[in-house]
Amino acid sequence: MSEALNLIYDSVDEQHGHKSAATRRQLVAGTAATFGSMGLLGLVSDAEAADATAAEHREDPETILNVAATAEVLATIVNTVGGNQPQSFFAGLPGDREGAVTRRNARAAAREELIHYNVLTSLGARPVTKTIYVPNAYLQNSTNFLTALEIGDQIFVNAYLLATTVFANRTRVRAGQRGRLARIASEFCGVEVVHRAVARQSLGKLGNDRVFLRYSQEEDARPAIPSNPNRVGFRRISSAVTQLQRAGFGFGRQGSMPGTRFDFDTVRRNTPDDPDLSTRRPR
Repeated sequence: MSEALNLIYDSVDEQHGHKSAATRRQLVAGTAATFGSMGLLGLVSDAEAADATAAEHREDPETILNVAATAEVLATIVNTVGGNQPQSFFAGLPGDREGAVTRRNARAAAREELIHYNVLTSLGARPVTKTIYVPNAYLQNSTNFLTALEIGDQIFVNAYLLATTVFANRTRVRAGQRGRLARIASEFCGVEVVHRAVARQSLGKLGNDRVFLRYSQEEDARPAIPSNPNRVGFRRISSAVTQLQRAGFGFGRQGSMPGTRFDFDTVRRNTPDDPDLSTRRPR
C-alpha cells in the first residue's frame, strides 16, 4: 500500500480508536471504497490492498491481456540479452559453477516468453510499449541478472494468478472462453514458476521453495533479496507495472535506475530457440 494511503487509513483508525477493531476495519474499508468511487486510487501506486474492488478482482480482461503482453516484451528482452552473454558471464555461480546450464535456461526462457507474447497478441493483446529500459546493474554480472529474474518472475506469477482468477470469474467473458483463458493464464504461470526456480537454484538457493504459489501475500522466501522493493503481492494488474518500475525497469522511457534502451522488434530477431523446448502451444 502507498505511504499516502497508509497515512489516511492510520488517521481513520486513530480517530476511532475507542471503537472495536471490527468497527475500525469497517470504517477503513469504507474509506477505501469512497476513494475508489472518486477515482483517487489511481493517483497513488499500489492501492490494491485498500481498494474494495481489488478483493473482488474487478479487472478488465483486455487490460490484463495488454499488461501481460507488455510484461512478456520485457521478459523476452531481458532473457535474450542476458542469455546471449558468453558462458563466462555465468561461470562461478553457487549452484552452477560452469554456468552452462544457467545460460541455457535463460536462453530457453527467452524463447518461451516470446511464444507467450505471440499467444497473447493472438488473443487480442496489445503491448503498451515495445521499448524497455533495462537497468545496467542487472547486466553487470550473473548474480545481479538472476536476482532480477527472481524478482521479475515472481511479479509474473502474481500477475498470471490474478489473470486466472479474473478470467474464471469475469461475466463479461463468454462462458465458453472463461475456462480456456483461465487455463492458458495458469499454463503461463506454471512456466514463470519454473523460471523463478531455476534462477534461485543457480544462485545457490532452494529452487523448490514454494508450498503454494505466492499471490497477494507478503514475501517470506529465504534467503530474502535485500534490495527487493516488492515485498507484498497485488490484486490489481496495474501493480505489475508499478512493481517492475520499482525494480528499475523503464517502459518507453528511462526507469528509476540507469538503464539501456532495447527495442523488442530488434531484440526478438536474436532470441534463441532451444530445440528441446516442448509443449509449444496451449490447449
